Amino acid sequence: MTLSFLQFIDLPQHQLGGFDHADVHLRSGRVYVAHTVTGSVEVLDGDRSKHVSTIRRCPEASGVICAQDDNLIFAAARGTGYILVIDALTARVLKTLKAGSRPNGIAWDSRHKQLLAADVGDFNVRLVDLSSEKLVTSLKLPGRPRWCKYSDKLDLFLVNVHGPSGLVMLAPENLTEKSFVAISVVGAHGLDIDEENNLAFVACDGGAVVVLDVIARREKAAVPIGGEPDVIWYNRDKHLLYCAIGRPGLIEVIDTKELVVNERVMTEEGAHTLTFDEKRQKLYAFLPKSCRAAVYGEI
Repeated sequence: MTLSFLQFIDLPQHQLGGFDHADVHLRSGRVYVAHTVTGSVEVLDGDRSKHVSTIRRCPEASGVICAQDDNLIFAAARGTGYILVIDALTARVLKTLKAGSRPNGIAWDSRHKQLLAADVGDFNVRLVDLSSEKLVTSLKLPGRPRWCKYSDKLDLFLVNVHGPSGLVMLAPENLTEKSFVAISVVGAHGLDIDEENNLAFVACDGGAVVVLDVIARREKAAVPIGGEPDVIWYNRDKHLLYCAIGRPGLIEVIDTKELVVNERVMTEEGAHTLTFDEKRQKLYAFLPKSCRAAVYGEI
């Protein structure tokens, strides 16, 4: 398997500064990416390979995730403490939810229709009910939260803590802490889950992707990588993990069965954001200096 470059998609020009998290609405192939420096969310039509719209009024845009079954996009406006709720098909903002002081990482609980917001201002995680738009509960974490995910199979929220480096597991009903798994590599950052094998992948600033057994709640392995990572995405069909490294600007592809890096693809200095379309097997890397997205496919 080889990650092959397909094309570039131009994005609106901006001053120095970059993108944050992104996600793909699988039904439409639309790609939503947080454009932090412009305080907006950019929307790409992946099937037509073009930029189609800009959603404004999202200061310090950071976390972006898609609720696939509900055709919704959530985008954290870190600068205002709100989360935008966006119609994934029309790119129209439906409502805003108050989610603390500086929400950054977000996760969607598809079972209970709740949104978790991890706050980098006060180190709290907050649970917001979508239908009532009310805060359900909150919990103080032991350190600064980074990325978070919801495991439907295990019915758990997983939240990375930057320091002390570790993974917090939370019950979605009331955010009761089920476990804190310490990580041997400093700076837990990017996060994704292999639901089939009950594994969590944690990209750490110390230069490794750590593999955790979520059931046993212990570290299984650590795969050295070539720099400080940010976003990671798991390709469950091909058992590959894509890891974005902003300096020098590359994607490292990890074989999650063999637990080795089997490919390195150069991108651009500062390109630390990826998203993956598992339906179309397309990987999008966002390039802040040249204001475009690089699109790759698995062949």
